[in-house]
Amino acid sequence: MQLHMKLIHIALGCLLLSGSVLLLVSVWAQAPQQAQITFASGRDGNPEIYIMDTNGENQTRLTNDPAQDMEPAWSPDGQHIAFLSDRDGNGEIYVMDADGKSQRNLTNNSANDEGPSWSPDGKRIAFLSNRDGNYEIYIIDEDGKNKCRLTKNPTLDFSPSWSPDGKRIAFVSNRDDNFEIYIMDTNGENQTRLTNDLAVNIQPVWSPDGKMIAFDSDRDGNNEIYVMDADGNNLRRLTNNPAWDWNPAWSPDGQRIVFDSDRDFNGEIYVMDADGNNQSRLTNNPAWDFDPDWFDPAYAKAVSSAGKLGTIWGKIKQKGE
Repeated sequence: MQLHMKLIHIALGCLLLSGSVLLLVSVWAQAPQQAQITFASGRDGNPEIYIMDTNGENQTRLTNDPAQDMEPAWSPDGQHIAFLSDRDGNGEIYVMDADGKSQRNLTNNSANDEGPSWSPDGKRIAFLSNRDGNYEIYIIDEDGKNKCRLTKNPTLDFSPSWSPDGKRIAFVSNRDDNFEIYIMDTNGENQTRLTNDLAVNIQPVWSPDGKMIAFDSDRDGNNEIYVMDADGNNLRRLTNNPAWDWNPAWSPDGQRIVFDSDRDFNGEIYVMDADGNNQSRLTNNPAWDFDPDWFDPAYAKAVSSAGKLGTIWGKIKQKGE
């Protein structure tokens, strides 16, 4: 085993002279080098996309447009951020590099397209659109091709969230006369309701291990953050505040949840442990800060680099045969 690993290290060292590994290094360099949270803020006069460290420091603006830019979502590898913008006169899904460069329109439709959610492999994006008359869930390739409609319902379907295994999508629908959380297969089949409450249950998001879904609900009088098992059982409330808490997003290790709250009389970004303990504020701005999403390069590289190492080792092996 030691000799085997040594050969890999030697081969990788040699390959550093080739364009293939240099390209991989270049690709990895595009992603943030530490865990960061992207969010939207109106602090500069209109909603723009920002990033910050997970302790709230180094808040940096990525977009600079007179239109509204919001709903940022990290790609699984951290190289890109999808977001909503109305810079073309209506809501569209855009994608940009993690540093704010190369902003491009993916959906390019006269209807409103909103709420992007990446598939775990980074190849597709789920979103909602009213291009067929009412809001439905769609998916599209990350390059804007191969649009596919998943839901077909005369009511509202929105807030898609992809499961970590890539097999299901959680979403919200008012098809049963109130807003409930549903799940479906990624081809739109087997649509199943998870919540059954007369309150508004919205913004579902899967835990990284796929075992739980966090969401917000006003079932106890005002919006709070809740979590339930992925089958809808074992519901429990995480926040308990007279203000509104909404829009949860998990840390990639599943240990914490970042969310919006207006408990300080304007919208700010907060973080708490996954059990609701240790709630603390990350932003402190007189404008609204909202729509947080979390990326951790340590987690992403542990997944992606393993696959790349396997590819490299296959090439090394072929050359040695």
